[in-house]
Amino acid sequence: MSSRADIQEIVIDTSFSTLGLSDALLRAVAEQGYTEPTPIQLQAIPPILAGRDLLGAAQTGTGKTAGFTLPMLQRLAAPRDEQPGGKPQVRALILTPTRELAAQVQDSVRTYGKHVKALRSITIFGGVNINPQIAELRRGVDILVATPGRLLDHVQQRTVDLSHVEILVLDEADRMLDMGFIHDMRRVVALLPKERQTLLFSATFSDDIRKLSGAFLRDPVTVEVARRNTPAELVSQVAHPVDRDRKRELLAHLVKSNNWQQVLVFCKTKHGANRLAQQLEKEGIDADAIHGNKSQPARTRALKRFKEGELQVLVATDIAARGLDIEALPHVVNFELPNVSEDYVHRIGRTGRAGESATRSRWSATKTAAAGGPSSG
Repeated sequence: MSSRADIQEIVIDTSFSTLGLSDALLRAVAEQGYTEPTPIQLQAIPPILAGRDLLGAAQTGTGKTAGFTLPMLQRLAAPRDEQPGGKPQVRALILTPTRELAAQVQDSVRTYGKHVKALRSITIFGGVNINPQIAELRRGVDILVATPGRLLDHVQQRTVDLSHVEILVLDEADRMLDMGFIHDMRRVVALLPKERQTLLFSATFSDDIRKLSGAFLRDPVTVEVARRNTPAELVSQVAHPVDRDRKRELLAHLVKSNNWQQVLVFCKTKHGANRLAQQLEKEGIDADAIHGNKSQPARTRALKRFKEGELQVLVATDIAARGLDIEALPHVVNFELPNVSEDYVHRIGRTGRAGESATRSRWSATKTAAAGGPSSG
């Protein structure tokens, strides 16, 4: 056996620069303060760059969006023949379950693509006037981020052409299944070229997701970076037993006595979210609610105020449980517990995000479950 002096130690470099990304993309990543890829990025980026289909499972907050956005941008930036009419045609389609997630993915595309060859991207979703979207589509678009329902509205009106799509991304596919979008997803996929790259991301690999991947993907690379139903590791969880009719009082006390400045609170119902936000306002706490019955401008406005620190408490139904990337969010309160464990994991995943745990300061967030028996909602 060799002596200790003969043993060589090799330092393995896991920085973004080893993944095969272009200088333009690496520059954008560095400007966001990131130096090392997260596990999903480390495993997903190389096969996506190689043109492989991919089935990826990662719990919320793992850096998944950058994991597909970066290699997608690089592949689309490659030289290609001039497009007919000189206008960009949809070459990448990203389907998301909610409007908020669609807007967030679009932000990621713009952030990481800022130094790349001009690629035009737009977002289309329901709840807003369709005419400005039609005008944007007529100008041409390379990357289209969309929710299924509104995309099919455009298909019906013949305002979008999907016959040139090279890359399809199904983001939060399990959530789209939960929301009843399976038929819409199948209709959209049927409109795409059979020769394409497909990337499917899900929080879990359920039987339904595996069945879906078998229908949509060809010989995919499978990437799984988190165990099923595993809360984020940088999250501490605290339970406060309390009578049902005193939960609102306890929540107000916790917010005031601890001087919490940014709190995301989950309720089961739209009516319950509205009522709680109004009650907190009466307690002198700046609060607002977001849910499916709120108009898109109202939802966007409330989320913007919350992200910028102008709104102290944001009360939400599970529409906000996935995809909302609120930087350095310190507190999530389960005012009412969800019906299934997966939703609890996604709710508390709003803190302990990948950017904080992997490449920025490390901190432990507080999760408060105000548990006091069944709630009236």
